Amino acid sequence: MIRPTLKGQRLAALFLLGFLLFNYPLLSLFGGNTRIWGIPLIYLYIFVAWAVVIALMALVIERKEH
Repeated sequence: MIRPTLKGQRLAALFLLGFLLFNYPLLSLFGGNTRIWGIPLIYLYIFVAWAVVIALMALVIERKEH
C-alpha cells in the first residue's frame, strides 16, 4: 500500500482551498459594481486569489520533505 505523503496531503488541501475560492457563493460576494483603481472588484479578487493559490503551490512543491 502506498503511504500518503505530507506533500500530497498539502496539495490536496490546496486544491480544496482553490475550489472554495473560485466557487459561486464566494464569487458572488465580489460581483457588484464596486471598482478599485478602476478595476472591477471581481477581477481583482480572481487575480489575487489565483496568485495566492499559485504561490502556495510553489511553496508546497519546492519545500524539502525530511
